[in-house]
Amino acid sequence: MRVFRLFAILVMGVTSVSLLFLAGCTREGNPWDGKPGKHVLVSFTPLFCFARNVAGDDASVMCVMTNRGPHHFDSRPADALLVKHADIFFINGLELDEQIAEKLKDGSGNSNLKIVETAEAIPENHLLKSGEEEHGEDAHHGHDHHHGKFDPHVWLGVPEAIVMAQKICDEMKELDPSHAEGYDRRAAAYIERLKQLQAEGQALLKDKKERKIVTFHESMGYFARTFGLEIVDFIEISPGAEPSSKKIRQVVEACKKNGVKLIAVEPQYPANTSASAILNELRSQGIDAQFVEIDPLETARPEDPTPTYYEDRMRANLKQLAEKMR
Repeated sequence: MRVFRLFAILVMGVTSVSLLFLAGCTREGNPWDGKPGKHVLVSFTPLFCFARNVAGDDASVMCVMTNRGPHHFDSRPADALLVKHADIFFINGLELDEQIAEKLKDGSGNSNLKIVETAEAIPENHLLKSGEEEHGEDAHHGHDHHHGKFDPHVWLGVPEAIVMAQKICDEMKELDPSHAEGYDRRAAAYIERLKQLQAEGQALLKDKKERKIVTFHESMGYFARTFGLEIVDFIEISPGAEPSSKKIRQVVEACKKNGVKLIAVEPQYPANTSASAILNELRSQGIDAQFVEIDPLETARPEDPTPTYYEDRMRANLKQLAEKMR
């Protein structure tokens, strides 16, 4: 019995020391240590690319969400540390990531942190209505995540991405006026690259006749508008929520009615059963349907994002489309 009590005391002591050590790491660590200039935090990967190209060497940029995108994000203690020591926090807005940002701010103790919703700079008449507004209760079938009045996936439209990059530039000049010239110069250069990306994509697809597609979830509206595509229907209005059998039949009928042979799927959901069911049903009826993988850039591996990541992935999307479209 004495040996058992001694062992129990030893285990409790080791556990207490371990907990104190972990608490110390959580409390004292600063992920911004050694990073120069203003500390610029962004919510997810496309905004990292926009901000990084504007910031250059005058500010440091870090991202809260990479492989945990805004649709499926759960915060960790390390996220609060990122927010605690940030000078400004750029998010998308349009009811995609505001709640995440506010919760992180509240939990960080950084009450003076300015949260900037970059999509709010886009004129309302340029925003697309959310498909959830049109699809009613089926939009929320089995899933509690939903969008607001407008489709929030604005970063996939190049004109909208340009507005967001300019908004970041304007906010950085206000935060750090001593480097205003640099922010202006880099933003202008980046915007020219985005315009070139749009021109390349439009040229790549200009001779394609079959321009109608079905997409995996409500994410490609701005992309389609930029590059002259027509989205006939969505498989999943809310990502991660399997559609009802009624919805699957609706998509199949929409494909048949509109001559759609391309179903856009996302790398984040490679084993999706509903998309495969639709593809197999169309093929069983003699329709030469096929998948085309299009990345909505909502997630990325933590090591992937670079200043050119947005442009690289968008070009990869366009190349995939060009290879599959007729």
